[in-house]
Amino acid sequence: MTIRMREKIERRLGERLFLKGDRCLGPKCAVVRRNYPPGIQGTKRRRKDSSEYGALSREKQKVRYFYGIDNKDIKRYTESALKKRGVFSFHILQMLERRLDNVVFRLGFAASRRQARQMVGHGLVKVGAKIVRTPSYQVAKGEVISLKEGAAKSALVTAAEQRIKKYESPQWLQIDKVKRTGTVLRIPEEGDVEIIFDASKIKEFYSR
Repeated sequence: MTIRMREKIERRLGERLFLKGDRCLGPKCAVVRRNYPPGIQGTKRRRKDSSEYGALSREKQKVRYFYGIDNKDIKRYTESALKKRGVFSFHILQMLERRLDNVVFRLGFAASRRQARQMVGHGLVKVGAKIVRTPSYQVAKGEVISLKEGAAKSALVTAAEQRIKKYESPQWLQIDKVKRTGTVLRIPEEGDVEIIFDASKIKEFYSR
């Protein structure tokens, strides 16, 4: 997916999805520079969803691109969250945030979730003493995530070194910036991360 395509997706959904990594943190982010959907000229008004289905689908698309997962994954997480007791939004957020690729990104080890997914797939990430190559792996409380010995030589890791020094992780994670390791202090809650999607609409989409 090209940079232009990623920018169009963010503008169409009207959210910072961090598809271009650190670029989304500043004024160069496409949503900041052109805060209106692609294809609209002059008025710069955001397009309203044309139907109820369109509104529900838009929330699903936010999750898809924000976390870099496909529709099958979203459906699987939704069905799993529906089977659990308690609040649906809490359960689905936990499963999305506990993905190993997301945790690698949240720890600042990667500039984007896409890059984090590559690092995991290339065998550069360890959970405890074992290398885990599954991006969807669900981290647990107390687990330590680290970079494989010698991973610093990888181009995927080199750029992260300076970023880690200045990076502050969410409160449910803890970084050791010297050892380049991260510990899962607890299971994430809704107040721990910025939520860019309406979980109730995800639930409704798959209940239709």
